[in-house]
Order: sequence, then structure tokens, then C-alpha cells
Amino acid sequence: MTKISLDEKFSLFSEHWRPKVIAALNGQEIKLIKVLGAFPWHTHDAEEEFFLVLKGRFRVEYRDKIVEMGPGECCVVPRGVEHRTAADLEAEILCFEPAGVRNTGDVEDASFTAPQGVTI
Repeated sequence: MTKISLDEKFSLFSEHWRPKVIAALNGQEIKLIKVLGAFPWHTHDAEEEFFLVLKGRFRVEYRDKIVEMGPGECCVVPRGVEHRTAADLEAEILCFEPAGVRNTGDVEDASFTAPQGVTI
């Protein structure tokens, strides 16, 4: 029952595409992610993902459309839908998803698959 400073938490790391858990509730994890470049195409068969842009510009790319977002904008990626995320310049994102979800979904990628459950 303490407050969380998102700016303070973001200041604690610099790597891209490595989600950091800042809280958990009802089986969900709230994660902060610094993003830059394009993430691999992947699918989460059983989970939905929620992305909220805090700083910068961020997009979710689907095979048939692209959702562009800026600060204060968000979207939900439906379960089972192939997608990738991207940012041309560094952006800061807040993500909600069920605990234990691998960030690369059905893809194992040496450069992008992050350790799970890293908290800050």
C-alpha cells in the first residue's frame, strides 16, 4: 500500500524490450518497458496484452493494419492475433498482462526473449 513513481522506476534501467514488473494484482503483472526499434512478430494464444504509452511514440503492427500511439494513448492486443511492437525513437510503455507471460509469446528469440518476473 505504497505509491509508485513511474519516473523513478524508469530511471532504474536503460535496456530495451526487457519488461520490469512494478506491481501485481489479480493474477496480472504491471510492467514498464523501454522500447526502441522493432520487436519480432509473435502471438499470445491465451493472453491479451494492454499497452499504454507514457512517453514517446509507439505502434502495434498487425498483418493488416498499424495502430500508432502517443503519450496517454493505449490499446489492447487480442489473444491469438499475430503482432509486433515498434518505436522509431525510444518510448516508455506500461503493459498489463497475466503473470508468467513470455514477452515473445510463441517465439523464442535469443535477442528479445526476456527473463520473466524481473521486478524493480
